[in-house]
Amino acid sequence: MAGPETTNDKVPQSGAISSGSDIRRMFDKISPRYDLMNHVMTGGLDTHWRKMVAKQAARLEDRPSQRALDVATGTGDLAFAIHDAGVPEVVGLDFSTEMIAKARKKAKKRPPGVEFMVGDGMNLPFADATFDACTISFGLRNMEDYTAAIREMTRILKPGGKFVCLEMTPFRRPFLGPLFKFYFELIVPLVGGVLSGDLKAYKYLPRSVRAFPSADALADICRVAGMRDVQYQLLGFGAVAIHCGTKP
Repeated sequence: MAGPETTNDKVPQSGAISSGSDIRRMFDKISPRYDLMNHVMTGGLDTHWRKMVAKQAARLEDRPSQRALDVATGTGDLAFAIHDAGVPEVVGLDFSTEMIAKARKKAKKRPPGVEFMVGDGMNLPFADATFDACTISFGLRNMEDYTAAIREMTRILKPGGKFVCLEMTPFRRPFLGPLFKFYFELIVPLVGGVLSGDLKAYKYLPRSVRAFPSADALADICRVAGMRDVQYQLLGFGAVAIHCGTKP
C-alpha cells in the first residue's frame, strides 16, 4: 500500500476525454468482445485483480459487508466476484444497455444475489447511506468529473463503508516505459480492433489512460471527495492501481 494521508484542496476537477454519449455508444458496440479483450490485454490478470477488489469490498473495518454496489459494472464480472467473496446482496450498475444485457444473461446461470440495472454513475439512483461497499473497475476514467463521481459514490455508502477502485494508471517506469508504450498504444488497439471490430474504441483506451491522474493524484482526489484512510496498491508493474478509502 502507498499514499500518505495528505489532502490537497487544489486537486483539479478533471474527467473523461470523451463525452458520455460517445463513451456509451462505444461500450454498447464493443460489448460482445469486451470480456475477451480484458483477458487478452491483461494476460488474464484482470480476473485476479477483481478478486482482490472483491475481497476488500467484502470486509469493512468492523463488520462484513451485507450490500455492495458495483458502478460501471460492464458485463458484471466484479459484481459476481463480490458476491462470491461473501457479500449476500450486490447491485451492478452501468449506463450501457448492451453491457447490462450481457451481465443479466450471465446472472441467469448463477445463484441469486446479484442484480443489474442501467443507471448513471454520476447520479446514482439510491438514497444516502444505502450500501456497505462501493466498487468501480476500469470505469472511473470514463466519468465526466472524477471528484464528483467519487463524492457521489461516497454519498451512497453507510458510515464506515468502503470505496474500492481498480483502474489503469499512467505508466511512467523509465526502463519498461518504451516496451509498455509499444504494447499498449500499438498492439492493444490493433488486436482490439480485430477482435471487437472497433479500432477507434481501443485507440481511445491508451489516450484515456495518458490523461488520467497518477495514483498519488487520484488518492488526493479521493480525499477531497470525502474519503479517509485512503491507500493504494500498484499492480501490473505499475500500470494498474487499486485505491481504497473509508467513508467517515
